[in-house]
Amino acid sequence: MKKLLPLAALVMTAVAPNVAIAQYSLNMRDADVRAFVADAARVMHMTMIVDGRVNGKISVVTERPLSRSEYFEVFLSTLRANGLVAIPIQGGYRIQPINGAASEPTRITQRARGGNQFVTEIFRLKAIDAAGAIETLRPLVSSQGSVTANRDANSLVVVDFADNVARIRQLLERIDRDNATSQIVYLKNVGAREVAESLTNLAGKGANGSAPPVTVTAIDSSNALALRGDTTAVARFVAMAQGLDQHAADGTQIRVYWLEHADAEQLLPVLQQLLGQPVTQPSEAPGFITSSSGSAFGKSGSSSTAATSSPTPSPTPTSSGTSSGSGAGAGIATHGPAVVTRYQGANAIIVAANSDVQRKLGEVIRQLDTRREQVLVEAIIVEISDNAARKLGVQFLLGGKNTPFLATNYSNADPNILTLGGAAANYLLGRQTSTSSDGSTTTTYDNPLGSGITDAAAQSILNATGGFGGAVTEIGKNAVFGAILNAVKSDTESNVLSTPSIMTLDNQQAQLLVGQEIPVTTGEALSSNFDNAFRTVQRENVGIQLDVKPQINSSGSIKLYIRQEVSSISGPVSSNSSDLIVNKREFKTVLTVDDGDILAIGGLLDQNERRTLERIPLLSDIPLLGELFKSRSRSKVKTNLMVFIRPTIIRSAEDARKLTARRYGYIRGRQLARNPNEEPSIDALVRDYMGAAPPAATPQPGDVTYDGSAPPPAGPETDQ
Repeated sequence: MKKLLPLAALVMTAVAPNVAIAQYSLNMRDADVRAFVADAARVMHMTMIVDGRVNGKISVVTERPLSRSEYFEVFLSTLRANGLVAIPIQGGYRIQPINGAASEPTRITQRARGGNQFVTEIFRLKAIDAAGAIETLRPLVSSQGSVTANRDANSLVVVDFADNVARIRQLLERIDRDNATSQIVYLKNVGAREVAESLTNLAGKGANGSAPPVTVTAIDSSNALALRGDTTAVARFVAMAQGLDQHAADGTQIRVYWLEHADAEQLLPVLQQLLGQPVTQPSEAPGFITSSSGSAFGKSGSSSTAATSSPTPSPTPTSSGTSSGSGAGAGIATHGPAVVTRYQGANAIIVAANSDVQRKLGEVIRQLDTRREQVLVEAIIVEISDNAARKLGVQFLLGGKNTPFLATNYSNADPNILTLGGAAANYLLGRQTSTSSDGSTTTTYDNPLGSGITDAAAQSILNATGGFGGAVTEIGKNAVFGAILNAVKSDTESNVLSTPSIMTLDNQQAQLLVGQEIPVTTGEALSSNFDNAFRTVQRENVGIQLDVKPQINSSGSIKLYIRQEVSSISGPVSSNSSDLIVNKREFKTVLTVDDGDILAIGGLLDQNERRTLERIPLLSDIPLLGELFKSRSRSKVKTNLMVFIRPTIIRSAEDARKLTARRYGYIRGRQLARNPNEEPSIDALVRDYMGAAPPAATPQPGDVTYDGSAPPPAGPETDQ
């Protein structure tokens, strides 16, 4: 076995009496690597942490004494040659195998010193793209190192030996330079945005998702293009833009603009006015319901009709740049014939004009033909009312043939004793008794006062409420005496909650009606011979109506033109009239609300109390007995009415889907709660009839879910 030399033959000699620099010599053959690291820690006065995977033998020999820094560099090189690496940590180094060292935590340095240290360094790029630079730098990184790109910060993270990192740094200093050029092209005949879009699509994207070779930006204010990129590529794109602009200068052009969001019928008068052509007035939006006053905020009783689109007359071409009509001098100078019209078969605008007018009108159409946001308007109507009433009274009647007639009758008492007394008199006066030859007695009845008074008596009894009682007795042969005592106490509580909601486009009027159309008499007349009577009737909407027009402000708030009406039928004016009484609660206002906020737009707190005392003078003043000649009534009505509004901006299709899913889930949950063992009928309708998947609702706390695979667990039913 070969004799092992001393672990470290370190010769420390003074070069000169006035020189205090120590000299170190290394002479090792097949020495243990852990002992080698321990000697280096003593020489360098550093902390060395040795990984458990570090083992083996090393050999290193120096032919001359080394300085301390030279010794440390030889130490790092020896480790690297034996598959080990020294990773800088706080206060020292960590010695471990090279494999997997790039994934271990290391101290990030600004500029590493010593070529054999394993370091991490970040390079922030200024001109070139980080993703593209990786392809250039990857061959320079050792097999044990790594290089990654941070696209957001456009930087590179390199983990490798310090000498490789230094070489990468030098290379980046040479290639990370802004060699791009910028140029502006002013266009005369074609729109800058249209050309920019075409050139951008032509440029495409760079390799591996990097930036395109040329960036094209449209400047609408000066109708120009700003191009930036490689000098050769920029020159090529400039030539294409100028060629397109020159080609568009040749005479009159005819272009068709297919609108995506705007209405061609509404846009046409705007373009005609810009060109000074006779303006074609648009009809109402197709299928839109408006009142006869022409506004959603018109008279509520007006009848509703559907507006129909009338054919649009052909505009008169303008052959010069001068404007005609009320907009003279304020339109676009055409410098030649310019005609704009629309195609009724599609939502399209047709423009025939020179290139300059085409460009200007195209820009106007582009800015107006944008997707508008939608607004969901929800109203909350709450009405709480308490009605209390009490009645107590006594009525008397005395009358007959050849007798005085006396009666007490009160307006706040039911049934009416006069009506009942008339029916009784009709019965008694019409009674006749006859005796036959065999001695039997026969009684017959007539209606000397007619059958109407008997019908009125029956109706009076049917309309009476509470408790009542009385008696009728004959006094003598042709006189009757009757009395009625009635008493009633009623308490009525009502809580009405309505939540109408409607969605509409920004700055677009919308209407909602849930109710009935009732006939209201507006006139009645007879012919000259007083026969052939006729009556004119108008239909009036009764129910819940919501008319709204939202305007979204730049700050995110919403200006609302709103009309809210809640109406109901109270009943006929009287028993002899067919005219109806309509209860109506109406709010019409303009207000501003922030997105999603709830605002109280109006309310009414009403309390009405009425006490009635009807009595017979003198007789009612008799103690105790006087109560028989009085009728008392008391009523108290208290109403609390409040209306709230909540607008919500629907900015995207995702917002609309979430809203639909939430409302759909609410209805679906109510159906499922009523029949827990059956699939909700709305799901079956959407899936089977519409052939679509039901909206996926976001589960809410307390919701019952059902996936259709098995009957859900039974739960309590909810009364609807």
